[in-house]
Amino acid sequence: MSQNTLNEKGVKLMDKITVWTKQNENVVKELKRTSRYTAKKEYILKDLDEHAYLVLEVYDWLVKNTPNISKKPYDAEYPVWVSLKKEAAMLPSSGAVILELKLEPSLITMININKWGAILNYSYIPADEQDAENHRHLLEQYGVSSDTKAYMSQFYPQIKRGIIDSWSRLFDDSIVLGGDEKYGIIWEVRKEWISRIIG
Repeated sequence: MSQNTLNEKGVKLMDKITVWTKQNENVVKELKRTSRYTAKKEYILKDLDEHAYLVLEVYDWLVKNTPNISKKPYDAEYPVWVSLKKEAAMLPSSGAVILELKLEPSLITMININKWGAILNYSYIPADEQDAENHRHLLEQYGVSSDTKAYMSQFYPQIKRGIIDSWSRLFDDSIVLGGDEKYGIIWEVRKEWISRIIG
C-alpha cells in the first residue's frame, strides 16, 4: 500500500517500497522478543562456517565505506541484505524464512550485484576500459596472474591497495560492470516493517 504522507515537520515522505530478505528462522523469534533485528558477527560466522573470515574482511570494508553509515544503529555490526524483486529472493529452505518488508527507500543503500561480486572475489573495479587495461598491464609487470593472488599475497601491497581503493566505485552508478542489477542493504529489521513471513 502506498503511504505518501507528511512527517511531523510537514515534509512529504516517499512511498514505501516492498523488499524481501532471507533470514534464519531464529530472526523471527528475535523480532517477536525485541521487535527488531540487527546482524551480528557471530551470526555470519555460524552461517558461513569455514569461509566466514574470507568474507568478513570484505564485509568490514562495506561497513566502513557504505554511504548511509550515519543510519547504522550502534548494535548493528553488519548490514542486512534485501532483494528488490520477489523472484530474486532465495527460495525458502529448511530453517530459513523470507521476510517481506515495506520500507522508506531512504533506508536502503543500493549495491550493484556485479560490482559486489567483484569485491567478494578481491577483484579490481575499473573506472573505464582504459583503467582496466592499465590494471592488467600492472599485473603483467609484476608477473601476477590474478587480482586474487595479488590481494592474498603479502608481496604486492601496492596492488592490493589499488584493488581496495577501486572498491569505492561500488557506490558510483556512472561506473558499470556487466549490468545494473542491484540488491539493497539496510541496517536493521523492525517488526512493524514486516508485511509477510514466507516459509
